[in-house]
Amino acid sequence: MTMSQQTQLQQKAKELLTDKKTDLVIGYGIIETGHVGTIFITKPEQSDRLLWNEECVDNLVVYLKRKEVKKLGRPAVVVKGCDARAIAVLETEHQLDRENLVVIGMECNGIRARNLLQEKCKTCDVQQPPHCDFVIENPEKPVTQSDPANRYARLEKIMAMNTVQRLDYWKNEFSRCIKCYACRQNCPMCYCDVCVVDKNRPIRIDTSATLKGNFAWNILRAFHLAGRCIGCSACSAACPAGIDLDLLNLSLAKAAEEHFNYRAGTERNSEPLIGTFSPEDQESFIR
Repeated sequence: MTMSQQTQLQQKAKELLTDKKTDLVIGYGIIETGHVGTIFITKPEQSDRLLWNEECVDNLVVYLKRKEVKKLGRPAVVVKGCDARAIAVLETEHQLDRENLVVIGMECNGIRARNLLQEKCKTCDVQQPPHCDFVIENPEKPVTQSDPANRYARLEKIMAMNTVQRLDYWKNEFSRCIKCYACRQNCPMCYCDVCVVDKNRPIRIDTSATLKGNFAWNILRAFHLAGRCIGCSACSAACPAGIDLDLLNLSLAKAAEEHFNYRAGTERNSEPLIGTFSPEDQESFIR
């Protein structure tokens, strides 16, 4: 009888902890609220708490940067294909020691938390996770990679708007922002010890949820993720106002690929896009 992905994951976690190859496993399970969330497994007998289903939304790589997690010892982390790209970016930026990390990749046919995430999953071309130590395949429904030509299909509607319409669209979206910074906290690429919005001498961005301050915050964060965002949509999933923040990042990812033939996290040890010069750069964006 073929074992399910979840059973295979539980067995792999138990094996890693039993053999002392890892001190904890960061994965998905039922949390106090009764929903699927992040759990930390430190004992082999706890491995049966691990879950794998369409509600496993969050990018667990975000926890690898946290000091309290680092104190627990050598971690293993459960990742989807899009999540795994974050590991390559953080490794390039010297934010984690890949040799001191075990990566368990899960073949993924898509997550179903919100409609916007379903749309993202329809054009996913990393359903087979890269950069992993182990990949657990789906025996019940083998993954099928999407056509790369559809990678930026979600942008078509907004890019068809003129500049005035596009500005009105984002004004409407950002007017709902409450400055909770859940997008930042849920993003593996946001790891500054002190964020610019938390600095108050001087105050560079309005701290209150005004349209001006909301625009400044969201646009600034998008530019900080240029050439770094791996498209996991963790920001959109975390936003309590339901703002599709991933569209901003997707538009910059499209520009990076068109102008520089660069996709964040697709290759390990690649040079970061920002700060790297190549004589082959098209420079067609310069006016």
